[in-house]
Amino acid sequence: MAKYQKKLDDDIRCPLEYGLAIFGGKWKSRIICVLSANEKLRYSEIRREMYNITDAVLAATLKDMIEDGIVDRKSYDEIPPKVEYSLTGKGKSVVPILQSICEWSDVFYKEDGEKEMVQCQKCDHHR
Repeated sequence: MAKYQKKLDDDIRCPLEYGLAIFGGKWKSRIICVLSANEKLRYSEIRREMYNITDAVLAATLKDMIEDGIVDRKSYDEIPPKVEYSLTGKGKSVVPILQSICEWSDVFYKEDGEKEMVQCQKCDHHR
């Protein structure tokens, strides 16, 4: 059976739009940060780290990220079944980009917002 490859939206016009489709948004970037702080995690561990995500959204987001080659899903032939998720090389290559966004946000959020943002400590491994 051929591996299902998600077709990119026809309306993507530039590399930035491609990047944001692959790792943008609230959940994908947070999943990358959580997985970058841990080598591999089971579904329940990711769910616990993500706090307020629903099962349906987490399952669909992980599926998208696997199809996009960002996350790897490995299942072990055990009873009970064991499945682990980790970042692929492509996924790991996104982490410095997210760190740069965090650094940018740290500077400008303080200017624009009254309340202090708490550092999540997930992908904030300073180079």
